Amino acid sequence: MSVGIVLVSHSAKLAEGLAELAAQMAPDVTIVAAGGLAQGGIGTDYDEVVAATQRADSGAGVVLLYDLGSAQMTADLAVESLADPSAAVVVDAPLVEGAIAAAVAAQGGADRQAVAGAAAAAGAPADLTFDSGAQDGESSVELTLRNDVGLHARPAAVLVRSIAGLDAQVTVRLGEETADANSVLALMALGARQGDRIEVRAKGAQAEEALTKVKDLVDQNFGE
Repeated sequence: MSVGIVLVSHSAKLAEGLAELAAQMAPDVTIVAAGGLAQGGIGTDYDEVVAATQRADSGAGVVLLYDLGSAQMTADLAVESLADPSAAVVVDAPLVEGAIAAAVAAQGGADRQAVAGAAAAAGAPADLTFDSGAQDGESSVELTLRNDVGLHARPAAVLVRSIAGLDAQVTVRLGEETADANSVLALMALGARQGDRIEVRAKGAQAEEALTKVKDLVDQNFGE
């Protein structure tokens, strides 16, 4: 059971396409598109958003994202109309980046508050830091990316999911920049491509397990 996601858009095609993209990175999460008017035009449909929110809720709650101003109003009204309005929340986040971040967080088992937080944080600059070298207590492994697309969207999402729930702080270094391995957007921002050599560092009780999981993913080309 995971947090469900509803994508409220003025365009049915936009919502459906984004739902399809997000589902590639979070195959076990219920992601429902609620775009366009009932007659097929551009706009948002209150009844459809209510129904989408109800379908998305498996018991862990729902996070709604929207594209433009009136879509937010429709989403807010839909949540207020629920038998339990506290089961769903509307998040102010960039629609595409927010949907991806929320989907990956939900796939990793995050609760509704954490999923909403992941979506909201997607609007901030990518969390990259200048690499100042390994810290005390960190273990590390160097790996060469051999899959076709490097650490782009799907592989980054797979990596994040693989270490979710482990008691380990994991980072990925490329050149002079380091990304938090719990953030799919930060990993994508590294721009790591096929042939690049990355260093994965981890510390914590399950650091070695985390490094092994990432190494296995790279060795298996992320399942591509």
